[in-house]
Amino acid sequence: MWHAISDFFVENPSMALFLTLFLGYIIGKLKYKMLTLGTVTSVLLAGVVLGIVFPDVKIMPPLKNTFFLLFLFAVGYSVGPQFFRSFKKTGLPQVLFAAIVCVLCLGVTWLLAKIVGYNSGEAVGLYAGSQTISAAIGVGQETIAGMDIPAAQKTMEQDIIPVMYAVTYVFGTAGSAWIVAFLGPTLLGGLKKCRQDCVEEEADMGETLNDQPGFASSLREVSFRSYKVTNSWFTDKGRKVSELEDYVSGLGRRLFVDRIRHNGAVIDTPGAGQMIFPGDEIVLSGRREFIIGEEEWIGPEVIDQQLLDFTIKITPVMARSKNVDGKTVKELLSQPFMHGVSIREIKRAQSINIPVRANTVINGGDYITLVGMPYDVTTAAKSIGLAENQTTATDIIFVSLGILIGGIIGVLSFKAGNVPVSLTTSGGALIMGLIFGWWHSKRPNYGQIPQPGVWLFRELGLNMFIACVGLQCGPHFVAGFEQAGLMLLVWGVIATSLPLILAILMARFIFKFRAGTALGCVAGSRTTTAALGAVEESLHSSVPGMGYAITYAIGNTMLILFAVVLVLLTA
Repeated sequence: MWHAISDFFVENPSMALFLTLFLGYIIGKLKYKMLTLGTVTSVLLAGVVLGIVFPDVKIMPPLKNTFFLLFLFAVGYSVGPQFFRSFKKTGLPQVLFAAIVCVLCLGVTWLLAKIVGYNSGEAVGLYAGSQTISAAIGVGQETIAGMDIPAAQKTMEQDIIPVMYAVTYVFGTAGSAWIVAFLGPTLLGGLKKCRQDCVEEEADMGETLNDQPGFASSLREVSFRSYKVTNSWFTDKGRKVSELEDYVSGLGRRLFVDRIRHNGAVIDTPGAGQMIFPGDEIVLSGRREFIIGEEEWIGPEVIDQQLLDFTIKITPVMARSKNVDGKTVKELLSQPFMHGVSIREIKRAQSINIPVRANTVINGGDYITLVGMPYDVTTAAKSIGLAENQTTATDIIFVSLGILIGGIIGVLSFKAGNVPVSLTTSGGALIMGLIFGWWHSKRPNYGQIPQPGVWLFRELGLNMFIACVGLQCGPHFVAGFEQAGLMLLVWGVIATSLPLILAILMARFIFKFRAGTALGCVAGSRTTTAALGAVEESLHSSVPGMGYAITYAIGNTMLILFAVVLVLLTA
């Protein structure tokens, strides 16, 4: 029976890969308080165990590399617009900060490797795990493969990387979240002080979502409610739609008249001059909490199913118009083309939620989700930029060409002494992802990869690669762990903690960032999403997200490429 199972996986290695993913994702969902292995580490460990159990399973290297290149291209594509935009004057302090933090991460790891006497593979494994930069595994292995050393040594150094990574990654993730979310506020004057500073920073950014009419986050949809006009303010001669909307605007409410029932007839999308008479029924749209209670000055709310049954449009729009780029949310909402339209959310680098506040600055390449009547949303989308093409199709020609060009650039090399130096195909794919992602932000009709497609390339690409690595190194894992020793845990804690602590102090005393932004910049520079979530929860604020976007784009690029540098430094 056991031989039959073993033979099945040996003859069908793809089944071993899917079993690895299945087990890894189940284990990765397990969580105790702040402690979790995470998906990537869980997939790696599942692959290692299956590699030990089924040592004869062979994974073809091109399969592993293909998934890894898709992952790196998608990483570059998603952060490309923000990466290049960050070099504008307003983003330079955060760019410089992120670059210094990345150098600290590289420098501390290299220093520890020199002290302990680690070879290139061990150094890269320590770096990848302690800095939670999983892509460094593949970049490091490819760089080692190009070194002028014996084949047996290459294999040994490549196989030790995932071992070192697996041991150090757990504290790299959980420890980073704890340091940024709890130790960080202590270093910046205490948790209470940091929370108050976030409140003040939010006030400087403008009114909060709970105070500012017309703003809506993904947690609070725009609401549509119907009322019967009975208030004497409307008079027998009636009032124009524009008069009503101006009146409520004067009360600090951003509400719109979307439908009217007059003498039994329904009027869709009434114009500004359309009259409203006593006895009419009207549909108001806007923030839910600003519509509740309108009975006092309009009339009683009515449940008119026919009147409320109409189509609204929810459209993500990429900001690319010069009239929008650099404007605040308040300035955008004051534009005539935004009449009847609310902002549901703003995403930067496709996945980073930006607080929707009056003084939040909109950057080119941001995705702004608009909500309102179809005509109003379409009109606003044309003025803001270009509505995201609602398609599930990925431009495979675009993706393939980008990875191909990146691979060609990556194999070009020169020698520094006896060490060949190149970007590697991995680094080339990342760089072309950045360029192609930026180019797409300028011409959204071309080279589209829908957000679910980017997610799939990043999630499946990385974890399929990690599954391959686990299955390949499984037979050698125990020997590798014995070689690394238990002191690896100590070195991992130091490599994770020291750069973060130095970064927090640097953000406060050298760059003079405010507390919330400072901790967001630290989390972004280290590309640790877990730390961002933890610090936002700890500070009861979304302000850290404002410091995360630019530094994440810089950190994600530099930390991956620094795996090449670390191999060269320890060769």
